[in-house]
Amino acid sequence: MLYRSYMKLEIPSRSENEAFARVVVAAFVSRLDPTLDEISDIKTAVSEAVTNAIIHAYEDEVGIITINAHLEGKKLFVEIADRGVGIADLEKARQPLFTSKPELERSGMGFTIMENFMDEMEVRSTPGQGTTVRLIKEIRSKGDSGEK
Repeated sequence: MLYRSYMKLEIPSRSENEAFARVVVAAFVSRLDPTLDEISDIKTAVSEAVTNAIIHAYEDEVGIITINAHLEGKKLFVEIADRGVGIADLEKARQPLFTSKPELERSGMGFTIMENFMDEMEVRSTPGQGTTVRLIKEIRSKGDSGEK
C-alpha cells in the first residue's frame, strides 16, 4: 500500500506570502528526509510558481493562490493554482526570457527554472479562468544519495 498524505494552503496573492508558501511545502516534504539540494530545488520552484501568480494572475487586485501537495511513496506532487487572468499564449510564456511585465525588470525565467529544478512540470491555463502549475519531484533519502 502506498503511503499518501496531503496538504492544502490558500494564501492571498501578496508578495509577503511567497516565502511562507515555499517554507510550508518544504516542511511538508521533510518527512521524506530529502537532501538539502532537493529542499532547495523544491523551495525555488514553488517560489517561482507563487511569484508568477502574485505578479501576473490578478493584475492590480489581490486574489487567492491555492497550493495542494501530496506524497505518493517518494514522490512529491505540488499544484499551485490561481483563478486569475490566465495565460493567453502558453507556448510563448514558456520561452526562456519571455516576460509580459518588462517594466518590472522580470527575468522571464520562471517556467525554465521550475522545469530545471523539478523532475516534471505541467502548466494548464485558460484565459479569464486562471492557471495551474503542477510540479513533481522524486525524493531520494539522504542515505540513498550519499549526503550526510
